[in-house]
Amino acid sequence: MDHGALILGIESSCDETAAAIVRSGEELVSSVVASQIATHSPFGGVVPELASREHLRSLVPVTRAALAEANLSYADVDAVAVTNGPGLAGALLTGISFAKSLAWALDKPLIAVNHIEGHIHAVLLEQKGAAALRFPVLALVVSGGHTHLFLAGQRGPHSRHSLHPSSHPSSHPSWYYENVGHTRDDAAGEAFDKTAKLLGLGYPGGPIIDRLAKFGDPKAVHFTFAQLKHRARQESRRAAPIGSDRKRFDFSYSGIKTAVLRYVEVHRMAEAIEARRQALAQLVSDGKFPSQEDYRRLCDQQTLDLVASFQAAMVADLTQRTLAACEEYGVETLLVTGGVAANSALRSSFEERALRVGVQVHFPSRPMSTDNAAMIAAAAYPKWLARDFAGLDLTAQANLPLR
Repeated sequence: MDHGALILGIESSCDETAAAIVRSGEELVSSVVASQIATHSPFGGVVPELASREHLRSLVPVTRAALAEANLSYADVDAVAVTNGPGLAGALLTGISFAKSLAWALDKPLIAVNHIEGHIHAVLLEQKGAAALRFPVLALVVSGGHTHLFLAGQRGPHSRHSLHPSSHPSSHPSWYYENVGHTRDDAAGEAFDKTAKLLGLGYPGGPIIDRLAKFGDPKAVHFTFAQLKHRARQESRRAAPIGSDRKRFDFSYSGIKTAVLRYVEVHRMAEAIEARRQALAQLVSDGKFPSQEDYRRLCDQQTLDLVASFQAAMVADLTQRTLAACEEYGVETLLVTGGVAANSALRSSFEERALRVGVQVHFPSRPMSTDNAAMIAAAAYPKWLARDFAGLDLTAQANLPLR
């Protein structure tokens, strides 16, 4: 077993171009992320064609920067890992093409990594692996594109943390996942971003809402969520199916977005929203990045109350459904990861409520919550140990399920 493997990770699934080097899945050596926020902000969301173009522009300099930060050369890395899905097809293909070319030129193994598994390993990377975790483990992956619940286990001859016995154990423990919940429509981060756009707050909306919510009344507007009938469910294309005897804990966030729109219409807020949108656009055109004080100054109390109530409702629903799943499956450790895991109210809610029910909860650091390549390199390490390498025919899978 090689405990010193240096893996170069490449991530380009959406609007972040990232490269990182991780040693043995547990030691972060370097991490560089090039954000595309400035490119997509004028459009209020990610434009796939622009994202692909920016990845093409940034992949080489970002990778060189990660190597320079680590004081390493290309020849020093032991393998190249890359996200092959899920994500935007064009964005994924740019990263995959670059990683394949790099692996071929360096004569290094190529490792394909599921983006969702990468988010889970962002937590494990900072926890220094699975040794300190109490099993069973449940992972909530919550971001702009995903809201999934996975029971996570390890299989292999030396692992005691298997969800189900494996008839084909590998020589090293490997992670595998069983989906027990997913969003039926909008992901949680998508609901945050679309609500922010609706209110003229710009993109990305999640961090803006998080900062403004503290100035509003979280009980001013009442939001409700649909009671989902799981027997009539449709499987997500990005989530592996589960056994019919397993209880599901699905999410639905298109309704709250519609409720915000209805509130805006009933209370005739459109004119104020357009004025705010134009004021923020003017700040950006003047070369200024809007500050928290700018956002607060441009929002009346009614808007701040609406923002606070929206966030409180989202956080309560995510927390309640996830902890109900913990109780159902006797979970002892909860991993909360993905871009929305950076939300301060969500972290506080899980920390308080998980402690009450005796569940150990772990988050990635805020920089590791959003898309990055360190999580891809970390998730690749078990595959490196198992010699689970990809061929040069690797291609993008926009709806790749996690199993």
